[in-house]
Amino acid sequence: MNIDAKQVRDLREKTGAGMMDCKRALMEANGDLEKAIENLRKSGIAKAEKKGVRQAKDGLVFPYIHPGGRLGVLAEIGCETDFVAKTEDFQRLCKDIAMQIAATNPIAIGRDGIDVSILNHEKDIFLAQAKDTGKPANILEKIVAGRIEKFYQENCLLEQPFIKDPNKKVSDLLTEIVAKLGEKIEVNRFTRYEIGEAVPASKN
Repeated sequence: MNIDAKQVRDLREKTGAGMMDCKRALMEANGDLEKAIENLRKSGIAKAEKKGVRQAKDGLVFPYIHPGGRLGVLAEIGCETDFVAKTEDFQRLCKDIAMQIAATNPIAIGRDGIDVSILNHEKDIFLAQAKDTGKPANILEKIVAGRIEKFYQENCLLEQPFIKDPNKKVSDLLTEIVAKLGEKIEVNRFTRYEIGEAVPASKN
């Protein structure tokens, strides 16, 4: 199939992948842009997994103050080198992550960061709500499991829909930048401050 330069350019702008990678993904997708994006994301995930054993000892502590000055975030984003930490792409990622935290107020970076007591409390609430439906026990278990999944998606930073593009998760955003910059990149911790709230705790 003949892939023209505009298709390649459009895909590169959307994904940040290299020209040859974009052309190959488009050829494999028979010119379907959305399918090509998905192919590149899958490729990016593979690259990210390979970098998982490396350490992100560099990075930035990025400050974000929401307009009006009543809400702010400090986010520590790690990468492998000072060179990458200084790039426009990495700093844009830091800002996007900090804005995400300001807008959605996650309680943890990933599932492992959610306190067991919080999770058990939510399960008790979901189970009580499910029992009101009068459905059998095996169905109740599925209802509770589904609501717990939604709870994770709403409260774990990496599982939240990205505020600038709800069709991707925050973890997809990280995967794309890892594929583009070629280094391990991770959210290490964050703290969200809001006027009137109790002293915030750092989220790891």
